[in-house]
Amino acid sequence: MDVGIHGRRPLMFPVHRRNLLKTVAVSLPALMAQPAEGRVTRAGHVRGVLTGARALVEALQSEGVECVYGIPGAQANEFWDTMKQRGLPYMLCTHEFAAATMADGYARSTGKPGVLAVVPGPGATNACTGLGEALLDSIPLVALVGDVARGEKYRSFQVHEIPVHLVMEGVCKKVLRITCVDEIPGVVHDAFRISQEGEPGPVAVMVPYTLLIETAHFNAPPDSGVGRFWSDDCFARAVELLACQKRRIGIYAGLGCMDHSGNLTAVAEMLQAPVATSVSGKGVIDERHPLSVGWGYGPAGSRVAEEIFAGVDTILAVGVRYSEVSTGFYSIPEKACVIHVDSCADNLNRVVPATLAVHADSGLFLSALLAESPRVARPDNPRLTGCIEAARVRQSAVHRASHAHPRKGVCGFDPMHLILALNEARSEDSLVFVDVTVSEHWAAEAFTVRLPRTYFNPTDNQGMGWSIPAAIGAARVHPGRQVFTLTGDGCFLMAGQELSTAARECLPVKFFILDDHAYHYMQLLQDAAYDRTTATHLARLDFEALARGYGVDYAVITPGDDLLPTVAGILAHPRPMLVQVKTEYTSRPVRWLESTRARYTKELSVGQKLRFASRLGVRSLRIRDSSD
Repeated sequence: MDVGIHGRRPLMFPVHRRNLLKTVAVSLPALMAQPAEGRVTRAGHVRGVLTGARALVEALQSEGVECVYGIPGAQANEFWDTMKQRGLPYMLCTHEFAAATMADGYARSTGKPGVLAVVPGPGATNACTGLGEALLDSIPLVALVGDVARGEKYRSFQVHEIPVHLVMEGVCKKVLRITCVDEIPGVVHDAFRISQEGEPGPVAVMVPYTLLIETAHFNAPPDSGVGRFWSDDCFARAVELLACQKRRIGIYAGLGCMDHSGNLTAVAEMLQAPVATSVSGKGVIDERHPLSVGWGYGPAGSRVAEEIFAGVDTILAVGVRYSEVSTGFYSIPEKACVIHVDSCADNLNRVVPATLAVHADSGLFLSALLAESPRVARPDNPRLTGCIEAARVRQSAVHRASHAHPRKGVCGFDPMHLILALNEARSEDSLVFVDVTVSEHWAAEAFTVRLPRTYFNPTDNQGMGWSIPAAIGAARVHPGRQVFTLTGDGCFLMAGQELSTAARECLPVKFFILDDHAYHYMQLLQDAAYDRTTATHLARLDFEALARGYGVDYAVITPGDDLLPTVAGILAHPRPMLVQVKTEYTSRPVRWLESTRARYTKELSVGQKLRFASRLGVRSLRIRDSSD
């Protein structure tokens, strides 16, 4: 190609008319603008005469952003070019759902807000599922969402012009709209603060593309920091309740305790209280600790938790919401006394009525409670820890037991055995990402999580395929850590193309895919209610060919394999790998599903119960409809 004046290559525009006009509209003014050089960002300030794009990048750098996930577009090219120029790391994905989910994986694994950048219109709408997961799971994200020209530069019928701010309001904690270039640093700092304050969640920042090439003089200081809530009166009352030695206390801890694991463990030891966690809270206490009982404390959770908490009359719930998933459709046992502590007042007295609702930051509460040790501490309780250990032994035996296959003559692979092998073979600090399959419930019971921020599950939005990009997003900023996903073939169809991202970035994530050619979760739900299944069978995929096409390595696990050394070898493999696990689900019970079904049935009216029963009765007398 010839080189033009001053050594620059001639501009090359797409031939499509709309692309041509859009590229000219965005690129030409940026090329004509004088370069705006400003001082280096120091101590969180954004200073100097800068373009909007430069101010945006420096604001992100001042917040300590390690990676921006997303896809560039006409309205965002100035921002992406400036990221490259200023050395702000970024990672290209193949779909904006993955951009949001990669940022989510980053946030869950680091405890810091994840950042994504998408264009308006399809970029923003594609990201909605991932943002909704972060909203319902209380994950701090900052979504930089491009916007069409606004103000005096607004014209009707612009490309990608939909009311994006209204779309974002449904899946974000807050939507912040930038109206002039000099607002950029302050709004970005606000977004990071809001995403972490109170109940964490995603915050969208709407940036009209025309502001990226405008210039202004900036002297924007960093934000004052994240506020932490506290109530002296409620804390004093909580201490009074916990000081009563007659109370049999159990601790129920959620994601809000994730960065306070040491203090939570110390409080449990001080109170000699068993600790159960929500699904999202797995890891807030080392699950090998003598007082750890697993997740949940009702029939949907682990057997150990249900058994031990049957003897508890006082619940100290810290940093947890009692969501539908974590309670098995709200099938949580009632207790005489519930002390509920949460940094978000809206989470209190919503599902479980609290004897005492404490609007306070979990970390502040736990730290202050430790200072009250002379009033609340209890002597060691070897009887309790002995009961917990015995219950663990019984639960382990149940997990390792083999179960019959529902179809005669089938010799399939039981996913629980894979879960147990992964649990044994993985490193202590490995990052485990579990997807929306039946196996997520077995994994929550059987994985022994030892460290905070090492076990991850899309809990309350249940977006299928979440684990694949989430694991990639985390692997990007955790070099040297073992990262793997446990997903299904149905989930793979939602986000499997992101394996090409792992290959391009040389991220050695292992993708274990439970392959049964079906939406087995839906089959379990439908078969119980309708005595048949509908729209649950999937095409048989050639996973080896897919792995080759995406540029990752391939392995297959079949029932005849020696499982533990096979899994250990796969986890030690230095490259990304698709691992096909040929699966045939057994009759192994799913505690969460059984608990949910029992609670749901209990809430049906008499007429509804009769209708379901009569339908099942009639269908049981007919030849089973095997079509799908």
